[in-house]
Amino acid sequence: MRSLGARGFTVAVNCLHSTDLAEKLLRQSGIEGGVFQADATNHSEVADMVKAIERRLGPVDAAIHNANVGLGGSPFVGPFYLTPWEDVKVKVLDEMAAFHALCAATVPGMVDRKWGRIVGVSSIVSRFASVGTGAHAAGKAAMDASCRILSKELGPHGITVNVASPGFIETEVTAREPEALKQKVARITPLKRLGTPDDIGGVVAFLCSDEARWITGQYIPLNGGGSTL
Repeated sequence: MRSLGARGFTVAVNCLHSTDLAEKLLRQSGIEGGVFQADATNHSEVADMVKAIERRLGPVDAAIHNANVGLGGSPFVGPFYLTPWEDVKVKVLDEMAAFHALCAATVPGMVDRKWGRIVGVSSIVSRFASVGTGAHAAGKAAMDASCRILSKELGPHGITVNVASPGFIETEVTAREPEALKQKVARITPLKRLGTPDDIGGVVAFLCSDEARWITGQYIPLNGGGSTL
């Protein structure tokens, strides 16, 4: 959000819960924009949200899929063969529902204007095997594949589609992880630290800019050099 604002974007934030906090962060950052409430996995709610954004802020030129969906927002951690099928299904279907709903609501306008940016925020586990993250990896891998196809379909319309794939990032979700694990990840990362949301935001904002007009169909690992897959 801050990185997009710094590049002059008007930022529309989708937030299902904690809308007051999102509004506060937007105000504190001094960013022009607004907070809009919708279930990211619900096509009709997302479509209505995008219409509301366009009425209030103008056309949506860049769409970022960063919804933390499925299994209560956290990936199931444990052996894949012990993961209940319902949990796997929820994660994969919700991930794809959210991405598809966002594209269905925003891409037609981009096609009409012959300009647009789509960025899917994935996870390094979609390509770099991490024990116990099978459901999460499957959902993100499905989105990665859809982005590759979309980049081919939408390129002729002046629309780029890329995947930003973070490694271990310091967030509210990862704050629950053991400190020993965090220190281990930092030690084996060439840059010797964990990533921050701003590390990811800067790259996402760049991919949404006109400067990134020659980049499409790419999977970009953002993990401090931990993997170059």
